[in-house]
Amino acid sequence: MANKTAIVFGAGGFIGNHLAARLKDEGYRVRGVDRKYPEFGASAADEFVIADLCSQQETASSFDRPFDEVYQLAAEMGGAGYLFTGDNDFEVMSSSSLINLNIARLCNKETVGRILFTSSACVYNEDNQSDLDNYTCRESTVYPAQPDSEYGWEKLFSERLYQSLARNAGLPVRIARLHNVFGPRGAWCCGREKAPAAICRKVSEAPDGGEVSIWGDGRQIRSFLYIDECLDGIRTLMKSDCTIPVNIGSDEAISIGDLVTMAIEISGKRLSVRHEPGPQGVRARCSDNDLVEKELGWRPRQPLRQGMEATYGWIEQQVKLTA
Repeated sequence: MANKTAIVFGAGGFIGNHLAARLKDEGYRVRGVDRKYPEFGASAADEFVIADLCSQQETASSFDRPFDEVYQLAAEMGGAGYLFTGDNDFEVMSSSSLINLNIARLCNKETVGRILFTSSACVYNEDNQSDLDNYTCRESTVYPAQPDSEYGWEKLFSERLYQSLARNAGLPVRIARLHNVFGPRGAWCCGREKAPAAICRKVSEAPDGGEVSIWGDGRQIRSFLYIDECLDGIRTLMKSDCTIPVNIGSDEAISIGDLVTMAIEISGKRLSVRHEPGPQGVRARCSDNDLVEKELGWRPRQPLRQGMEATYGWIEQQVKLTA
C-alpha cells in the first residue's frame, strides 16, 4: 500500500515543523509549505515549497495535487509582545484571513481526504477570563463572541469558514483550539516568542544574583502545552470522527509569577523579579479538557515542569550560541 500523503501549511513554523517530522515518523509522504524554511534545523518533509500563502497563485502552485490529509497551521502570529500591543492588528487580520480563504477555496476544488485547521484559545470571550477565581474556556462558551484580540477574531472567522466548507462541500474538517504550545525549536527572542520561551531566555541571560523582568503583577493565569503532547492531540483529532471545535491544551493552570519561579529553579540561579508594564492579554486562561476527553479520550499527561526543563535546556544552548 502506498504511503498516505499529507500537506502541512505553515511547516516553517514551530508546530508545523514538529508536525512534519511526526508525520514522517508515522510513514506519511509529507509536503511542507511556508514562506520560509524552519529557523531551527532542517525540515523532515519530503519536499518543501516556498510560497506566499497570501497569494492565490502561489498557494495554488503549492497545492497542485490531491492529498489524504491537509493541515492548515499557517498564520500571522507571535507572542503577547506581537499580538496584544495593537500595532500589528491589520497585518494579523489581513494576512491570516487571506491565507485561510486561499487554502479553503483550494480544498473545495482539489481532492482531499481530511482537513485540520488550528484555531486558538484566543477565540474565547474575554469577559469569561477576567477573574482570577472564576474563568472558563469551555468550548460552549465561545459565543456570544468577544475575543480579546484581532488575532482571536480572525481565528473565529476562520473556524466558521472551514465549518461552512464542511457543510457545503461535504468535506471532513477538524478544528483544534490550541492553548499556548511551547517547546524546543520555537521562537525564543525578537518579540514573537511566547511566555515560556521569553521567561527561559530572560532567566538564561541573567547573571547569577541578577534579576529578570516580567509584564504585569505575575498573578495572571495560563496553561501551557508541551509540543509533543500537542502533536498527540492533533493526530488523535485528525483520526477521529469529531466534527466540532475542541480544545487541545493543558489544564494545569499556573500563574506567570510561578512560571518564572519554576524557570529560576530549573536554572539553579538566585534571581529576583522586577515587574514592568506591558501587554498581558486576558487575566486568566486555562484549557477546559472535559469535552476533548469525552470526544477523543485524549488528555495531556506530562507535567508542565518536565516540558519547561527541556525547553530551558534548549534555549540556554541558543543563548550561548548567540552570545
